[in-house]
Amino acid sequence: MHHFIIYVPIASANSIRKAAADAGAGKIGNYDSCSFSSRGTGRFRPLKGAKPAIGEIGKVEEVEEERIECVVGDAKLKDVLEAIINVHPYEEPAIHILRMEDYHEVLTNR
Repeated sequence: MHHFIIYVPIASANSIRKAAADAGAGKIGNYDSCSFSSRGTGRFRPLKGAKPAIGEIGKVEEVEEERIECVVGDAKLKDVLEAIINVHPYEEPAIHILRMEDYHEVLTNR
């Protein structure tokens, strides 16, 4: 299992959640489309050669963003990553993928 974290402008959050769920993210037991979101401010400065969707080359930009978290199984990880990249508005999306323990397995191996 993986803990998948994506930062996205608020206006694009629903399309990211849908793409992730449609590709297989967010399956927990007998539930699917599971995710958690929180809002904050993202900051970045596009450098020479960048093609920013928001902001200008050389200028620090602040954007109200949503952090979307979900779980993804090994078999669906590549599909979910590709689906998100295809709909994400940023040239370089901020995506974090962390290996995680399945708590069901931890309880079983006591």
